[in-house]
Amino acid sequence: MTEGNFVDYIKVYASSGKGGRGSAHLHREKYITKGGPDGGDGGRGGHVIIRGDKNMWTLFHLKFKKHFRAEHGGDGSKSRSTGHDGADTYVDVPLGTIVRDAETNEILFEITKDQEEVILVEGGKGGLGNWHFKSSTNQTPRYAQPGIDGKEGWFQIELKILADVGLVGFPNAGKSTLLSVITAAKPKIADYAFTTLKPNLGIVEYRDFQSFVIADIPGIIEGAAEGKGLGHRFLRHIERNSTLLFLIPADSDDIKKEYEILLNELKKHNPELLDKQRFLCISKSDMLDDELKEEMVNELPEGIEHLFISSIAQQGLQELKDKLWQMLN
Repeated sequence: MTEGNFVDYIKVYASSGKGGRGSAHLHREKYITKGGPDGGDGGRGGHVIIRGDKNMWTLFHLKFKKHFRAEHGGDGSKSRSTGHDGADTYVDVPLGTIVRDAETNEILFEITKDQEEVILVEGGKGGLGNWHFKSSTNQTPRYAQPGIDGKEGWFQIELKILADVGLVGFPNAGKSTLLSVITAAKPKIADYAFTTLKPNLGIVEYRDFQSFVIADIPGIIEGAAEGKGLGHRFLRHIERNSTLLFLIPADSDDIKKEYEILLNELKKHNPELLDKQRFLCISKSDMLDDELKEEMVNELPEGIEHLFISSIAQQGLQELKDKLWQMLN
């Protein structure tokens, strides 16, 4: 998936169908001049429905089609014939999608299962035909109900990636390189900060044909929770990961301090993120010998397991997969 095709936030307009009018028809036949009311009901207007699709990863398909309108219901007719229901309009979205009211910013619902359907705007009910209003005192009502109008509005659709493991680290920590080595993903890699501008997903093939999904989320900087850098927009993707893999390069000035800054940004964004399982990887470790590693261990943050790895030299990667699999299961 190229970076330009990854869209995780979109605003759409949805308008449901109006209900059909009830009919005020009076029954007429050759020898029956006053047959009484037989007007049918109107059909209901079409709904606009959000539907989950496990084969989608992005909201890119909504980038150029932002207006969704459902069909109006058909009018009732003679012989108590009900009008046809308006056709529903479906909007397919990836799993992990949240829908908000664009005005109030209130979360309306979220889609987490394949083929799960939720009505975004309900179609209007059809009006009742005149035969419903017949009574002993009013034998031939010449009126029927109009259909109820549909609903409309603007909605925000945003995606929170459903991945098992989220990669957390500063820009240039080696997250994209690690992803490219342990999965088949092909993220953009270069030796400068903010190479990754969109989240990248990769599937890690594990033993016995098992697999798990890992997400490389754009680098966090200090102040990300307040919206500095790219952090604010992408911190939400970390909310869905069950395990957080912290990646800090071996040549960092102060690994402990970097870890604390990252943890603090997550806490400011959403304190619940600190309840997730965490694991620390020291990347770019091919430049360290065993003696240096032993010295560094004393300076590492407490209360979190660690592993020295090197994506380029392929060191410690199988142990990392084993550890992540163990944490996920």
